[in-house]
Parts: sequence; C-alpha cells; structure tokens
Amino acid sequence: MNTAESQPPVGPDEQAALWCIRFADGHLDGAEQSEFDLWFTSDPAHGKAFEEAVAIWQGIDMVADTPEMIGFRAEAVEGLRRVNARRWAPDLSRRWRWSGALAACLALFLLVGTWLLNDPTRSYETGIGERRVVMLEDGTRLTLDGATRVEVRMDRDQRRLKLVAGRALFDVAHDPLRPLSVLARNRLTIATGTSFSVELLPRQMRVVLYEGKVEVLAQAAGPHRLLGPGDGSGGTVIAALVPGHELVASTEGRATRIDATEATRSQTWETGVLSFDGEPLAIAVERMNRDSKNKLVIADASIADFPISGVFTAGDVEAFVEGAGALYPIAVVREPGQLVLKRETGVKKIPDNR
Repeated sequence: MNTAESQPPVGPDEQAALWCIRFADGHLDGAEQSEFDLWFTSDPAHGKAFEEAVAIWQGIDMVADTPEMIGFRAEAVEGLRRVNARRWAPDLSRRWRWSGALAACLALFLLVGTWLLNDPTRSYETGIGERRVVMLEDGTRLTLDGATRVEVRMDRDQRRLKLVAGRALFDVAHDPLRPLSVLARNRLTIATGTSFSVELLPRQMRVVLYEGKVEVLAQAAGPHRLLGPGDGSGGTVIAALVPGHELVASTEGRATRIDATEATRSQTWETGVLSFDGEPLAIAVERMNRDSKNKLVIADASIADFPISGVFTAGDVEAFVEGAGALYPIAVVREPGQLVLKRETGVKKIPDNR
C-alpha cells in the first residue's frame, strides 16, 4: 500500500478493510501481492483483522441490494481506484484523496457491521432427537423436527422463512397482506394462512399440505424474496397443492411429482414416531438419523432404493436395521458412532413391494 511515505498511518482494522476491498476490486499484481503478504505476516494482529474484514465483506452480499449499500460500496471501490491510479504521481493532495478513500471504506464496513449486529433474522434450531414448538410474533406456530434449523425474518410486507436443514411444520397465521414464504434450497413455498410441512432431503425437498393452499415456486438466484410468474425475476410456479397431497421436488433438476398422502401418518414424526410407506431406504435413513447419535450410513448404492414400510420409534436405529435386514440382503457393520449398511452376499430374495 506504500504506507510509509504517502499515506497517513492507520490501524490494522482499517488496513484490513482496505486490503479486503482491493481484493474485491480485482486481482493484485505481483508487487501488490508481495506487499500484502509482507503486511499479513508482519504482525499476528494483521491476520486476525483481515479474517474479520473478509467475514464482514461476505456479509455485504446479504444486503447488497439495499440503496445504502449500493451507494457506499460504489463510493468505497471508486475511492480505491482513484488512489491506485494515482499512487505514484507526486501530488500534494494525495493524502486527502487517501483519507477520502479510507473514510468511504470505513463507512462501508461500519454500515455492514451495524446491519449484522441488528440483523432482524432469528434462527430456531433443534439438536439430534429434539423437537421444539416455536410461536412467532404474528401467531404462526413452527414445529421443528430433530436436527432442524429455520431462519425467520418478519418484514412489514412479508414473512420470510428459510429451512436450512431438517423438517418443520408451519401453522401459518392468516394475513393476506403479508404472505409467508419458506425457502428450502432453491424452492419457495408461499402461503397466507394454512398448515403445511417442508422437509429437506438429499437432492430433493418435500411439501405436505394439511389445510388451505400453497404454491411452490422455483427460486431464482439471488436474495430470498417473493417471486411470481411474469415478474421478470425468474419465479415459476412448479406446483399448487391441495390438502392431503405431498409435493416431491428435485432441487437439482426439474423433476417433480404430487402424491396423495395420509395426513395422520405424515404427522407422526411430531410425536417421535416415524412411519414409512414404501420410502427408499436412503430417505428412511436420513429421517432416522435426525434422532440418533449413532448414525446409519449406506455404504452400497445398490441398497439405497430398497422400499421401507413400517412404524419405528424415532432414534431406535437397532430396531430399524433389524427390520430392514429381515426383508432385504443388508449387512450391518458396527463402527464407533455409526452403523454401516452394506449389501449382504447371499440368496435372500428381495420382496417385490415397490
């Protein structure tokens, strides 16, 4: 940064902020990279400050579309460009230009830091084998399955929730002027007042509708916002559900299907009972693992699609593997903290109950 002669002294936090923005503005040349390496390694405080600056810069993306952020970010980056363009020119006003760029950078980081500290998003989560009921400020009730996390943000014109992992039941308080959306990977479920569950599984998500109506949309890349067909932002309705039906949607492609489902069976997980009706072994294992510290691991892809039917106590993996092993050629290898499922070599016939 040529700090020795032309720039006023600044602390590690300010230097880290400036380096972070210069990296974001483009690749450093050889001399600049050497300068950064020297600065980074010359003092342990520099490394810590830079890591914190990077974390803040990454947080900028979460509010990148706000008018304040657009203005501050543009001003900070432009200030750095002006400084870099004139860094070798003998100019008595260089100190003032550097001070202006520094002020813009620090304003940017102060804005993001303040936003992060006052982030209105709240997170609710459960551990393995835990279930939790949460009442939101609008009267909406969330029921979280084991190993589940939901992020909630209540705005004046919409209620935005994100299922990060696991499964949750949403009993939505009716508010037609403030729709509620649940983002699960790249699929967005929208409702105003209804009861439904959303579940994240490997490579797919599932929505079961109990009351009311919901629409499930393909979520365009970018911030979590409500999208609609024809709004220019990429929102496309992929399904409109009626009560008593389940949507199974790939999160890696366009494959979707809607199946009739029995409400009482699909809600047994709330009471710690898992009911399977022909689900693939891989799905059943994913659900069993939410309640057990001894994880089930499928080590042979050839058994992943074996259909599983039956009722099991959540977390009782011993009974589960015993039942699955009685029907299919599945061998169990016990290892610390996990039960590895493999295909058993033998003559056991696979039942044709798909």
